[in-house]
Amino acid sequence: MTGIKLRKVIDGDAAARAALGYQPDVVAGYGIRLSASAPMALEDARAWVDNIAKHPHAWIIAHDGALAGEIRLDNVNLDDTRASLAVAIVDAAKLGQGIGRASIKACLKIAFEDMKLHRVSVRVLASNHRAIRCYEACGFRREGVEREAALTDHGWQDDVIMGILAGEFA
Repeated sequence: MTGIKLRKVIDGDAAARAALGYQPDVVAGYGIRLSASAPMALEDARAWVDNIAKHPHAWIIAHDGALAGEIRLDNVNLDDTRASLAVAIVDAAKLGQGIGRASIKACLKIAFEDMKLHRVSVRVLASNHRAIRCYEACGFRREGVEREAALTDHGWQDDVIMGILAGEFA
């Protein structure tokens, strides 16, 4: 997919994030339920952007120049050459367009080629079928389930644990 760029924070990102607010289709993937879109305070958007700016392995996902989400490698362990992936498309209008898949592949390229990591893992709510399909399309394999790992508005939910090794990334 063209038009996808992983970039550092720029001026205007906090305002763009605040304008997107909290969208039900987006937050449902995290186990949070909203009956309607909710605004995001500019202060909260600034904190979101600041966290990305301070993180050594975090990027804004831009699609055709517009903020679409964030992606990061957490828990980077250079001794064991592994990390965990976190990704969020925060604009519901951008869901289902391949933006997540393209962003994950770009991030995995950084992880495996630039950082020389051996393994990247991810955990995802078992009910988040869209994300699971996306991770599988990027080469992640299911490795296990952590039962009742997340308390959501729908009760306890399992987390699916997935991983990809450097040799599996093409």
